[in-house]
Amino acid sequence: MNQYETVFILNPVLSDEQIKETVKKFESFLVSNGAKMISKEDWGLKKLAYPIQHKKSGFYHLFEYTVPGEAINPLEVEFRRDERIMRYLTVSLDKHAISWAERRRIRDKKTA
Repeated sequence: MNQYETVFILNPVLSDEQIKETVKKFESFLVSNGAKMISKEDWGLKKLAYPIQHKKSGFYHLFEYTVPGEAINPLEVEFRRDERIMRYLTVSLDKHAISWAERRRIRDKKTA
């Protein structure tokens, strides 16, 4: 199983309940496809570098997880189908990125 990190941006006009529902939907999708969630982060509402769908901001979320590689394509199909998702990016983490992500999580826990 490979380790992946997915960042996705939700439409800024969504309510808190809709955001939670969408995040839960994709978390459940991953778990049902054999993923083990390592970390979930809500980065909140952030300004975009350029407008997407005439929007200048979006709600950012990050998932870090391990899953077999064949589960990534169906996940990205679901992202494309969901109108609440403005953008997404999934990357496979190598050993250096994994150690950096662990250090980042530890640092974030200390500052929180």
